[in-house]
Amino acid sequence: MPKVIVSIDGVVIKEVTLAKDRTTLGRRPYNDIVIDNLAISGEHAVLHMIGADVYLEDLNSTNGTYVNARAIKKQALEHNDVIEVGKYKIRYLSAASAPEAAVVPSKPAAVAYPSAPIPLTSAPTVSAPLGGTVTSAVIRVLSGTGAGRELSLQKVVTTIGKPGVAVAAVTRRIQGYVVAPIDGGTTLNGEPLGTEAVALQDGDVLELGGTKMQFVNA
Repeated sequence: MPKVIVSIDGVVIKEVTLAKDRTTLGRRPYNDIVIDNLAISGEHAVLHMIGADVYLEDLNSTNGTYVNARAIKKQALEHNDVIEVGKYKIRYLSAASAPEAAVVPSKPAAVAYPSAPIPLTSAPTVSAPLGGTVTSAVIRVLSGTGAGRELSLQKVVTTIGKPGVAVAAVTRRIQGYVVAPIDGGTTLNGEPLGTEAVALQDGDVLELGGTKMQFVNA
C-alpha cells in the first residue's frame, strides 16, 4: 500500500499507510493524520486514493499546501513527492516502492502518562550495527507530578512533552541520540534549542513547558 512519512527538520514523526479511499490531514483530532500545530488548518488537506493513484487536495487551508515547493489545489502524487504543510514535510511513497521504505518507523503508538510530559509517539527499535552494540538510554523526569518516571529510549524516534505547550523529538542514531524541538520552547542545559537537531550527552537537562527532564545514557 502507498504510505506517507511525516517529518520536521529531518526528524521522522510518524508514518501512515494510506489504506482508505480518503485520508484527511489537519490540526483537529478527528483527522487521519493529525498535526497539532497552529500553522496547520483544522481540516487542511485530503489524500484521495483512486485505484493505484493518489491525489492530494488542499481544503482551502489558511497557509496552503505545497508539493515539491509548489502551491497546489489538487494534484496527482508521484513516488517520492514531498508535501509541505507549515514547517512539516510529508514524503509520499507509492505502493510499488513501499518495500524500499521498510527501515522507516512504523505508525507510532501512543504511550499514556497522564500528568507528566509524555512520550506521544515511538517508532520501532533500531537493530545494533554489525559487530556493534546498542546502548540503552532513558529520559528521567526531574520535576512536576511525573518526577521520578523514566522513559526508555529503545525506539527510533520518541517525542516528549505536552501538545500545545512544548514538544520535542529524541532520535536514536548509530552514533548516539539527538534532540530537536517540534512545537513550543525547549531548552537544553538552560539554552534554547534552535531549529537543528543537537547531540545529547549523558546528564544533559531538557526543559519543556516548565518540566525538567534529564538524559541518562547508561
